[in-house]
Amino acid sequence: MHISSALLGLAALGAASAIPHAASHQSPVINTTYGDVRGAPSPFRGGNTATVYKGIPFAAPPTGSNRWKAPKKPRSWSGVLNATEFGPQCAQTISDAGIFSSGKNTTSEDCLYLNVWTPTYNDTSEITTKNLPVFLWIYGGRFTGGSGDVITYDGTGLASKDIIVVTINYRLGPFGYFAHPELSAESGRNSSGNYGILDQQAALRWVHENIRNFGGNPDQVTVGGQSAGSASALDAMWSPLVKGLAHGVIAESGARGPHDPLTGSAATSYRSKAAAESHGVKFLKELNVSSIAQLRNVSMETLLEYDSLSDTIFENTQFENLTSAFMEPPMWRPNLDGYVFPHTYGEALRLNGHSDIPVLTGNNKDESGASPDTSYNVSAYRTLYQELFGDFADEFFQLYPANNSTQASENSNEFFRDLSRVGTWRWAVDWAAGGAKSNVYTYYFTRAPAENRDKGAYHGSEIWYTFNNIPYSDYSNVTWYDYDFVVEHRMSEYWANFIRKGDPNGDGLLKFIKTTNQTKETMWLGNSWGAGPLSIQDKRIDFIELWYATLKEW
Repeated sequence: MHISSALLGLAALGAASAIPHAASHQSPVINTTYGDVRGAPSPFRGGNTATVYKGIPFAAPPTGSNRWKAPKKPRSWSGVLNATEFGPQCAQTISDAGIFSSGKNTTSEDCLYLNVWTPTYNDTSEITTKNLPVFLWIYGGRFTGGSGDVITYDGTGLASKDIIVVTINYRLGPFGYFAHPELSAESGRNSSGNYGILDQQAALRWVHENIRNFGGNPDQVTVGGQSAGSASALDAMWSPLVKGLAHGVIAESGARGPHDPLTGSAATSYRSKAAAESHGVKFLKELNVSSIAQLRNVSMETLLEYDSLSDTIFENTQFENLTSAFMEPPMWRPNLDGYVFPHTYGEALRLNGHSDIPVLTGNNKDESGASPDTSYNVSAYRTLYQELFGDFADEFFQLYPANNSTQASENSNEFFRDLSRVGTWRWAVDWAAGGAKSNVYTYYFTRAPAENRDKGAYHGSEIWYTFNNIPYSDYSNVTWYDYDFVVEHRMSEYWANFIRKGDPNGDGLLKFIKTTNQTKETMWLGNSWGAGPLSIQDKRIDFIELWYATLKEW
């Protein structure tokens, strides 16, 4: 349901008003730049493992005249902020299912709040000397949905490994990514439409300024995310505006080569500044308003009627009919404005125009075109892939034959799984070729979680394991197998090690290889462990790379 911004502003700052904390909670009071906060024990892992501080404002409400402006600093408060309730989710109508469900049902434009999980400290007088690594997590949802309060992102499991976890909210849909020439002129930077990214950057600056008081090390901050959050985590490395504030990136379902069409299809896709502003001009006409001032008075509910628009970058192309993989990207997404983002992916890689920091990135077995549900007969398979590959089709059918329906379905999956492994490996190779020195670690995740096992290792399924939280997942009524807890332990240890030092390796774990151009391998995780091939045939790898070379750069 929707609640007015004014009411939610009062409710959320009810967290931010000087309300004394109940005596039963003995969590330490933490000083921030804008005022003191007190959290509460996390209810998970026995209630004495972690302390969570919820609903801390990191920016002023982007409402009224601040709608479609860069985030401003929050208002300071006196007394102690009672940080025990999540702030409202950012305005959205799309509620992601499964792993993205949460208990919240309130949305608002006044939503720029973050949450911090810390280990429970016995000696509170020495919190600022703890110097623990920090993991700032950015949720996915195609830039139109999601929230930092989702239970799957709960930080208790990683806090139990002495890691500070921060989840954030950022503006979505038309509130986060609407661009217009009038807004660009108003900005003083000739830039508009990247407000959701600027929100993320404001949260990262808040962390840099305040996290030491929670026991965190501002010089060891890893930015992570999945799907659109993965693209956003990479943006903390691409954008010059936050250079030096991120010291590692974890991009889950993330980096693909610039010529990989999935880079254009997924949330990693960008619009040009001209295209974004042109759409903004049309959007004003659609809403029958003549100025940005008038548009700022249009209700949240009216704008949300347009929040699920898709672009049409694959219309009338060879990718149009394979929507299971090459789905159109969301219309509301970042743009290359020359300020927040000066370069395309390809340009940034070639110019080494990005922060040179360690990256952990990979894909899941049953996403981006592959699924246990894939079903083709021979005729449909040949028709679709003839259209996709054109002059390359004969070679494709030799490498991925379809003599019957079973083989057609299996080889469609095999192609897309090869494509994901090769695409991410190619990105890592291009990273090094551009001059970057930091290591890239790529992975391929294969475990199907218990809550939806017939969907395989679907998009986002790794999060159950990497956050070390399946004992208190959303799905307490399903049976998690003993091996799921083995996977959870290993995955969360790899992730925790990377957050600590930019390298997933550690005692008791199988060596996690770094990705180079010397070996065409990636790290297989889940149902098997260790360095594994990009494809069962080197000829398939060569074919995909040759095909990539004929495609446009996204």
